[in-house]
Amino acid sequence: MTAATTVANFFKKILTELYQNIYQLLGGSLDDQTLSLANIGLSVLRTSIKIVILLVLIGFIYWLLVYVVKTLRKLFGLSHRYARIARAILRYLWFMTSLLAFMSQIGLQADTVKATAKAATWAGFYYALWAASGQMVSRVLKHYELNASIEQLLKNLLLVLILALAFATVMAKFGFDVISIVAGLGIAGLAVGWASQSTLANFIAGIVILVEQSFQVGDWIRLGDKEGRVVKISLRATQILDRDNIIIIIPNSSVASSEVVNLTSKKMIRFEVTTRIGLHADITTARSAIIKTLQKDEVVLKHPAPLATVAEIGESGIRLVVRFWVAPLSVARIPVIKENINEKIKRALDEAGVEVPFPHMKLLLDNPKLGSEQ
Repeated sequence: MTAATTVANFFKKILTELYQNIYQLLGGSLDDQTLSLANIGLSVLRTSIKIVILLVLIGFIYWLLVYVVKTLRKLFGLSHRYARIARAILRYLWFMTSLLAFMSQIGLQADTVKATAKAATWAGFYYALWAASGQMVSRVLKHYELNASIEQLLKNLLLVLILALAFATVMAKFGFDVISIVAGLGIAGLAVGWASQSTLANFIAGIVILVEQSFQVGDWIRLGDKEGRVVKISLRATQILDRDNIIIIIPNSSVASSEVVNLTSKKMIRFEVTTRIGLHADITTARSAIIKTLQKDEVVLKHPAPLATVAEIGESGIRLVVRFWVAPLSVARIPVIKENINEKIKRALDEAGVEVPFPHMKLLLDNPKLGSEQ
């Protein structure tokens, strides 16, 4: 026997076995040894017609129930939310009934169909539980005025928990050993957790940051030598946007263990600049010129009013501290604001005739008369 004949017989045997399996699936018997294409075609046609009739009947019932829901909503003025929930339930029942009808007609065992029905029922129950828990979390967080990041975190945790329970329940309905699966997943989880301790630490720190709400997205914070606006708080890291339009990503474990200064936690923030006037200059005139200048500035708040006080009287002049308040939205531009205020103060003092000294040294030399000649 040649190699080509051997290969041909091999594939012929595979096709014959496949043909017999399909024939048995369609309800035929190999005992009568009548594997005719006509019989198989008729069997396929009969099965297809039954499936189509069942699907059309189920679809008609589904359409009728949806129509009833719409009519009841119009008659009794039901909320659109409840009508949407009812349509979602009907859609799920229509899909699962169609699937079970199809499975029952293609020759699957009754135990498989029953297990699928039970699994579908439990899956629907867990989906309803997830939807209800999401609404409950939203209401609770809204009552306590917690931010959207915590809401999304809790919803994600609930989703993972419900998915795990649903997976275990569905697998149990199909005869799988759920305890062994859970044990295996637990061991794998411990191994992964041990290998990624830093990631776990960042995850826990992210939860602490979201729960404590020491700062939120949009706040301007200072963290060590880093300063910027918070643009994202994830479970792994916090992202801030600095004044140079650069995103800085800081691990949550570092944020939780460092001193964080929130510059926008209140409705206004105070800053200060310093200036000097001469020792013989009139302090009242200088203060009046500085205050008038700050009151004309659009960024500086009128209440509380800006102040100019004497901080030090030194050898080269009098140092004044000028304090002013700005709104949180102006914090990102505070270096430019200070520079502009310094420039305006210099011009105001010049216009008021107030001397602005600079460090200098004056040498006084005596010129004694020369002694008498010897």
